[in-house]
Amino acid sequence: MQSDRRPIGVFDSGLGGLTVLRAVRERMPDESLIYFGDTARVPYGSKSAETVTRFSREIVEFLLGHEVKAVVAACNSASALAVPLLKAEYTVPIMGVIGPGARLAVERTRSGRIGVIGTRATIASGAYERAMAVLDPAATVVTQPCPLFVSLVEEGWTDRPAARLIAEEYLAPLRGRVDTLVLGCTHYPLLKPLIAELMGPDVVLIDSAESCAAELGVLLNAHGLRAPERTAATERFYVSDAPELFSRLSTRFLGRDVGDVRHVPEVAELKG
Repeated sequence: MQSDRRPIGVFDSGLGGLTVLRAVRERMPDESLIYFGDTARVPYGSKSAETVTRFSREIVEFLLGHEVKAVVAACNSASALAVPLLKAEYTVPIMGVIGPGARLAVERTRSGRIGVIGTRATIASGAYERAMAVLDPAATVVTQPCPLFVSLVEEGWTDRPAARLIAEEYLAPLRGRVDTLVLGCTHYPLLKPLIAELMGPDVVLIDSAESCAAELGVLLNAHGLRAPERTAATERFYVSDAPELFSRLSTRFLGRDVGDVRHVPEVAELKG
């Protein structure tokens, strides 16, 4: 079997994509990873499709400059709005988190009633509904934007009374209507215990980070791009702004110190 020691590129508008990086690391410990967080232009969830696509393209170009062998858009907004275009533009394999999450949700649902929570941009894009309609035209998809969840996670307020009140408000329209719920934002897994409690034990939660990591492994195998076993894997972290803040907050997503975070402001200054 062919092997490839080049790193995998993972990008997000900020911190949330670290849940994808963590899932990839747990599943493929031999793979080297490069992460780019566009912290100068976060959030993507409130921006237009044209803007998100432009930002994503700039980051892909940056990652290609570091000779990555594949790129993961670990951001639901970028996955919904930019990935379809980027896949047509570049020869390097590019994947997002929406397809894997949609496929796992369709596989796991018992009744065909699936809920999706995410940012306003992700929900407004209709990307999950389109993906699931192809997989199962009979599926009923109920969506709900939950924009305040990102701020709660980044503030570390996942177990505060405020988080419970906000979650109860957001999830009320979904309770009793779905048996499967897609966490359609990479921040949301940090709220999984609260969401699971409020939705009840009969609702299956789909973590798009975990499903994305699983499909990434399949993609790498299909292209002969897996790193050899027992490779000394490395990690590098880049941001477009506030590296110290990123480093401090990243422990909430990874449970460990990421070490050196490199500031690359020129990515956000290209056309931003």
